[in-house]
Amino acid sequence: MKRFISAILLASVATGANANAPRSCTAKHGATISATFHDGQRFTVQVVGEGADVILIPGLASPREVWAATIAAQRGCFRLHSIQIRGFGDEAMSNAQGPLLEPFVRELADYIIDDIIGKGGTKPMIVGHSLGGLSALMVAARYPHLPERVMVIDAVPYIGTIFNSAATVEAMRPQAERMAAMIKAQYSQPKPIDTGKDPGPQSQAGTMTNHAAGRIAIARWSLQSDPRVVAQALLDDMNTDMRPELPKITAPLTLLYAQDDRAMTISQSTAAFVPQYTGTAKFKAAQVTGSYHFIMLDQPQKFAAELTRFLATKED
Repeated sequence: MKRFISAILLASVATGANANAPRSCTAKHGATISATFHDGQRFTVQVVGEGADVILIPGLASPREVWAATIAAQRGCFRLHSIQIRGFGDEAMSNAQGPLLEPFVRELADYIIDDIIGKGGTKPMIVGHSLGGLSALMVAARYPHLPERVMVIDAVPYIGTIFNSAATVEAMRPQAERMAAMIKAQYSQPKPIDTGKDPGPQSQAGTMTNHAAGRIAIARWSLQSDPRVVAQALLDDMNTDMRPELPKITAPLTLLYAQDDRAMTISQSTAAFVPQYTGTAKFKAAQVTGSYHFIMLDQPQKFAAELTRFLATKED
């Protein structure tokens, strides 16, 4: 449980006879496919591949690089829209001040309407990790006609319950504001030098991934992120409780959640995640053992198998 809490601080629908039928690829695996880019106010998008549309949303202080292996594996079968929130590896621009999460979700919905469906694409499948998972829930609940289905990776509808099972937004607000202020204050401080060395299991990155390469990547991503944006995103996250809105989600929802014996037992991990999704109409969950928060880094083969299954099967 402690490791999950620390991780937060960094950081057309098939019906009838076609239900549950495998989705066939529309492009050859390994094909050379050029990328295009979209510049938005709150985020940028790299679009690569051919086929049904898939949106990939990283988490707190994470760039689109976190999806590199996924893009390499899936670009031959799907058109992948890899999101990067401004300030998580590039200039903050509109995200330098003021609320972030709500404007981001509204702009993402507009992108789906105007740049995917409006240009002849499919209703997208949305895959989000951590803060990106919360964003995916918000799109699915508030714009239920847009996603074909959703995968949430190691995220919950209200993060306050990770700190306290009886938490409310109002009760957590003072703590959220203190945490955000501490992070934002780093903006005026000299930025640490990225040594490229493993910060070690006891580092902040070490609470989010259980191996050296992952720690090095996460530490680098953190240094590259604007503290103002990280602080606001964390504050918005802790002030957002999506549990009352879960019944509005009509798209099938899949949760992948992490478990590692060094952090939580299997039963503790399940208790921390699954009950929070009560009220979701079409919900299923899969636990990925041997992983901390960044499942795609800690268990890439298990993650790839779960994602491939999610992408390849059409569901009611």
